[in-house]
Amino acid sequence: MAKGKSAAARAVALVGPNGAGKTTLMEALLYSAGAIERQGAVLAGTTVGDASPEARARGQSVEMSIASFAHDGDRYALIDLPGSTEFAGELDHTLAAVDLAIVVCDPDPDKAILLQPTLIELDRLGVPRLLFVNKMDTARGRLRDLLEALQAVSTIPLVARQIPIWENEKATGYVDLALERAYVYRAGKPSERIDIPKDIVDREHEARFAMLEKLADYDDALMEQLLSDQTPSVDAVFADLMRETQEMLIAPVFLGSAQADGGVTRLLKALRHDTPAPDAAQARLGVSGAGLFVFKTSHAGQAGKQSFARAFGGDVADGADLLRPDGEKLRASGMVQLTGAAQKKSASAPLGEVVAVGRMEGARPGDFLSAEGRPQAANSSAQKRFGVYALAIAPADRKDDVRLSQSMAKLAEEDPTLHFAMNPETHELVLEGQGEVHLRIALDRMKRRYGVSVTTSRPKSAYKETIRKGVSVRGRHKKQSGGHGQFGDVVVEIAARPRSSGFEFNEKIHGGVVPRQYIPAVEAGVRDGLEKGPLGFPVVDIAVTLTDGSAHAVDSSEIAFRTAGRIAMTEGLPQCDPILLEPVEKVTIYAPNTATAKINSMLSSRRGQILGFDAREGWPGWDRIEAYLPQADRHDLIIDLRSITQGLGTYEASFAHMAELTGREAQEIVQKAKVA
Repeated sequence: MAKGKSAAARAVALVGPNGAGKTTLMEALLYSAGAIERQGAVLAGTTVGDASPEARARGQSVEMSIASFAHDGDRYALIDLPGSTEFAGELDHTLAAVDLAIVVCDPDPDKAILLQPTLIELDRLGVPRLLFVNKMDTARGRLRDLLEALQAVSTIPLVARQIPIWENEKATGYVDLALERAYVYRAGKPSERIDIPKDIVDREHEARFAMLEKLADYDDALMEQLLSDQTPSVDAVFADLMRETQEMLIAPVFLGSAQADGGVTRLLKALRHDTPAPDAAQARLGVSGAGLFVFKTSHAGQAGKQSFARAFGGDVADGADLLRPDGEKLRASGMVQLTGAAQKKSASAPLGEVVAVGRMEGARPGDFLSAEGRPQAANSSAQKRFGVYALAIAPADRKDDVRLSQSMAKLAEEDPTLHFAMNPETHELVLEGQGEVHLRIALDRMKRRYGVSVTTSRPKSAYKETIRKGVSVRGRHKKQSGGHGQFGDVVVEIAARPRSSGFEFNEKIHGGVVPRQYIPAVEAGVRDGLEKGPLGFPVVDIAVTLTDGSAHAVDSSEIAFRTAGRIAMTEGLPQCDPILLEPVEKVTIYAPNTATAKINSMLSSRRGQILGFDAREGWPGWDRIEAYLPQADRHDLIIDLRSITQGLGTYEASFAHMAELTGREAQEIVQKAKVA
């Protein structure tokens, strides 16, 4: 093997919006590097990436794909990450571990905004990046317009490394501005070098000078050369491009067509020169010495748990003892290198390499597993992601209750954006995630791996009821069936309390008409009566005062007085003008400001009360909209929100208060409760 530029493997992430062609680009890079014999197609289900049945069935990436390969003596690990916002959790921890990100985008300027969430996350983590404008063979319009649209969503100056060659309004190739060489696309083959067409020589000179001017902003020597009309050497230009890319001073922009293998070889050469060594990523993580940084875990059915990790600080041998940040001792075993679904045993994880390690039960994403005997915590902070879509789930076979909990726990461990828990108010097992497709895929995966099928339904809203007026009522329980009977007699006053003030029990007994030892039983009975009021829901915001009653020397007991208290509530509450309460949440929506008017209209149609909006801090061109929204109207909010924001909008919600609900909607809810 030829001697490589770097002794360490470099890790490169492919990121960008859904449909930009990331998986196709991975396939093209592997093919151009000679790692695969033929280039597969996403629609045909023949790509190295997207190998899972769930991805193949939907024709899109639903989890990360990893492929290791060698090119010109250098080792690389490509990590293809899903573009859908529903699977954005796959980026958590992974981006922190890579050396460079290739941001794949569409040549349509109107789609430039789709890159913004990814670019902001790369900024937050300090990850260098370059842009690859894919599908240039189908592009229409000026490159200048596209670059302006892309620059509007990038905090880092974009530097065009290439300009397109147009023929009959179609991009047929490109000119490399650093090398001043022209290439034309050849379907299924590497681009072919040609002479720079005469009709674009002037445009090439103008574009190259613009590139050099941007580079000179960070290189005084280059600036002096340009001011003196001196031509910098090619080596000096490449040195500036490499340094400024690695230091995140610029983001170079490349053109090509992954499907047609156009511009892919040039991109491979850029990776060779512009990708930083692993020590830069290790410095960002704030750890030192040899070890493995875990960025994802997976439970592969009978194969058990695997931890996907990258080696930093040196080689890590299979069987090495490792320490978690909390000091727990683990052993690396079953180490394999990855190319899509294919796994190859490896005796070690060489510096910079990405591997999967088996049977490390204690390993968690974000852990740095030190091989040098001293625990270290990595600076890898995943985004906090609110569950924006939920389903109530139940095992299709009641015998699968335990297996359901166990399998969901494993799925949630490998995908922390999944949350499942029993709702104590509705008594439903609720699964939350980043969208309907996200949850459906998780359930499909559970059935395939663990054989557990579930039924799903819309989660219930936690309705309650309260009263508008008070009443005094007697509850009397008398039963005689031979021997000791049962006797309890109470008089209680029921009164309304302010909203959200809860339940209050008092007693004003005189003369011991209700013996002191039975008063707690009366309160317990009252609470029993509040569990389900006349409308069918728990009763809240109510005060009950025990004022009178009577007892029997022989037949009175705690159970008798508890029953009397419950009877008093059952008979008294219907007289108190009961009213339905629904939970209202405070919802904060984040979306491009071009959609704010539509969002306000959507919220109003869902009975929302708009509180106001402001610019979203750190997100140019985005708004933060706040509103009160009934919990029942939030279920599919994310579906409508994404449909009017090109899939970009998201939200967070928290309980705010209970509000009265009247009219036909209240009647329908009460009727459904009675039927249930």
